[in-house]
Amino acid sequence: MRTRIWLLMFAAVALVAIACSDSTPQLETPLVEEAREESDDDSFVAISDTLPEAPEFPGGHTWFNVASPLTLEQLRGKVVLLDFWTSGCINCQQIVPDLDRLEEEFGHALLVIGVHSGKYDREQEDASVKQSTVRYGLTHPVVNDPDFIIWSLYSANAWPTLVLIDPNGRIVGRRAGEGVYDAFQPTIKDLVADFDAANLIDRTPIDIDLEAASITSAVLAQPSTVLADEVGNRLFISDAGHNRILIATLDGELQAVIGNGAQGRADGSYDEASFDQPQGLALSPDGNLLYIADTRNHLIRTADLSAGTVDTIAGTGERAYSIPGSDALGTETPTASPWGLVLHESTLYIAMAGVHQLWTLDTETNQIAVFAGSGAEGIADGPRLQATLAQPSGLTSDGTNLYWTDPESSAVRMVPIEGDGDVTTLVGTGLFDFGDEDGTGTAALFEHPQGIAYADGKLYVADTYNHKLRTVDPAGDAVVTIAGGERAGFVDGAGLEALLSEPNGISRAGDLLYFADANNHVIRTWSLTNRSISTLQLSNLSVIAQTSDGDTIRVSLEGQTVGPDTTELRIRLTTPAGFQLNSLAPSELMLASSNPPALNLQTTVVSWETDETEIELILPVEVASGDAILTAQGPVFYCRYGDEGICLIANLDLALPVTVDESASAIQIVIDYALEDLTLEG
Repeated sequence: MRTRIWLLMFAAVALVAIACSDSTPQLETPLVEEAREESDDDSFVAISDTLPEAPEFPGGHTWFNVASPLTLEQLRGKVVLLDFWTSGCINCQQIVPDLDRLEEEFGHALLVIGVHSGKYDREQEDASVKQSTVRYGLTHPVVNDPDFIIWSLYSANAWPTLVLIDPNGRIVGRRAGEGVYDAFQPTIKDLVADFDAANLIDRTPIDIDLEAASITSAVLAQPSTVLADEVGNRLFISDAGHNRILIATLDGELQAVIGNGAQGRADGSYDEASFDQPQGLALSPDGNLLYIADTRNHLIRTADLSAGTVDTIAGTGERAYSIPGSDALGTETPTASPWGLVLHESTLYIAMAGVHQLWTLDTETNQIAVFAGSGAEGIADGPRLQATLAQPSGLTSDGTNLYWTDPESSAVRMVPIEGDGDVTTLVGTGLFDFGDEDGTGTAALFEHPQGIAYADGKLYVADTYNHKLRTVDPAGDAVVTIAGGERAGFVDGAGLEALLSEPNGISRAGDLLYFADANNHVIRTWSLTNRSISTLQLSNLSVIAQTSDGDTIRVSLEGQTVGPDTTELRIRLTTPAGFQLNSLAPSELMLASSNPPALNLQTTVVSWETDETEIELILPVEVASGDAILTAQGPVFYCRYGDEGICLIANLDLALPVTVDESASAIQIVIDYALEDLTLEG
């Protein structure tokens, strides 16, 4: 037998550049190198038994996207790639396309397993992991590791850390940071080929049981940012979970939808354009051009509000791994998860979350450049190009200074717009210093704040993981909680009695601060006068129904046999417990018969607007002997009331087989359907 040594070195890259750093004490990291033995016929390369055996998953953890917990023993025969991640880490989010690509390329020979070892208290909750799993479109198994048990067993040292396990259950290598596809694809390809040659690859599909949450059925899904245009009486909403921008009046009447809802990056008309979880928004002085941070596409887009078209003005669609050079053009330069936007004169300031910097885009020349941040992740103040930032997200201005949130250091920072002034930290002390404390200077603590807006000399901050709105005095750094309680929830009312759930982007018009209450899937308002929280009631919802399929619910109802004297069709729809129909939207069903001679419908369209818990309609029909399929298709709007309310759209496609028989005694055709609870926790 000939023997060769084959080294696989997944060198740890500079974490400050491409991975979220970690200060959790680590076990000794196994060496990432291995020996392979090659058989005489050169048909199979077997991993040496000297490779470390992968630790088995301990019990007692919550799993998502599978019906029951997995074990490595049952996964023998598959290449397994463990992804250690945490919800708020931008680097973890940016590798999802690489994971998707690997899963598509290698099919059931490879199984990706997400190990969620949450940095923040909020991220460690099962409900939060479930929400994030759905939000990021993860279709592979995910296990919640809140106590860092699996993390320690595998000696993970950063988010993300990837660990590759061969079909014999042995650790082949590991890598921290991004660039996952290029680093792992060649090795996975070799492993699959080698073990396949020995008939040791198991391509049996794992039983995937996706979280049936479907925020995609809500009127809004994980809204991220709002922009209030007081002059134009418009409210722009980044409906991130639906990959679109909504335009409404300030009192909530929907006017238009930018984007077809498909995940993509197409330019064109509103109906042709597509986005991928858009975030920040900015408006041109004439009110005609909307700037959009198309975050997951790594693009800056514009919507011409007069022409009804979308164009790309910065980014190539690729994630940036380097900073722009001198005289770089936006359309030729990759960006990295652009988030918050501020337009000052002709310069668009961009919170470039993926590279921990602020960038500028000259809207007249299309030149793009770094404005602040060295590219390292941290919270060091100083000259703006030497300071370190930590995933800048929300961005606002008072006309003289830029202010932003750094979620990964739970900080609020600032820098002068003009000159070469220093970056200064108003609130925040370190990458792992977070909590829920009012106070001044280092006494105050946030937990992963994202939204921020300047109004009347104060900064209003969405303290996202604390589920609160807070103010920061830029002059004295004092932090005061103005809304939100001790837990996530959905309750309107006086500030400290109201409950929020992961509030995000904020914008002001008149007396109101509008903000995206992301995990409640609604827009809320804060009255500067009454100091109270209200939920914005969106109306004219037919605008959404015309442009979004939502989740089509196709149901084949049990067939019915009726007699020739039948003259009525009864349609009865009931809402789930705790829900009611929504009078602010015209629910509608289109009725059709596959065989009009046997079943002739006198009415083909029915609609209603009510807040009742059920609707019953009696419609005339004519029948004759024979068979027909009766279909009822269309959007039905309904809302959960009280605590944790949410409004949903169910696009129904009901099919009822009908037989008309001389001997049957029934004289009424009945469609009786109970709507489902499609909410995230449902």
